[in-house]
Amino acid sequence: QVQLVESGGGSVQAGGSLRLSCAISQYGRTRYCMAWFRQAPGKEREWVADINSYGNTMYAEPVKGRFSISGDNAKNTLYLQIDSLKPEDTAMYYCAAEPGAGCYTRNPIEFDYWGQGTQVIVSS
Repeated sequence: QVQLVESGGGSVQAGGSLRLSCAISQYGRTRYCMAWFRQAPGKEREWVADINSYGNTMYAEPVKGRFSISGDNAKNTLYLQIDSLKPEDTAMYYCAAEPGAGCYTRNPIEFDYWGQGTQVIVSS
């Protein structure tokens, strides 16, 4: 069982930065693939980045070089550093967890645990 709580969203101008956090409460010793998704108004939820239990990361093409996913095991927190923000990054951002040491899916349907989301709004 995992509980996820995101924070750190806000309204920024294009070119700005934000750091999103996801506080993780985990019961048991299961390893998880941790991921960030986002959903813009009227669009489907899309995978943004993930990190597996070995620390390996992957990014969606539109965010490569601008987004950085990381985890702090001591603080039980997942982060998403977002730089060079663009208006098209405006969305609700969610962290998600899927049991397993590796990350094998980018389909949101297959992730078992979700946070409530944190809103990012980027103005031009």
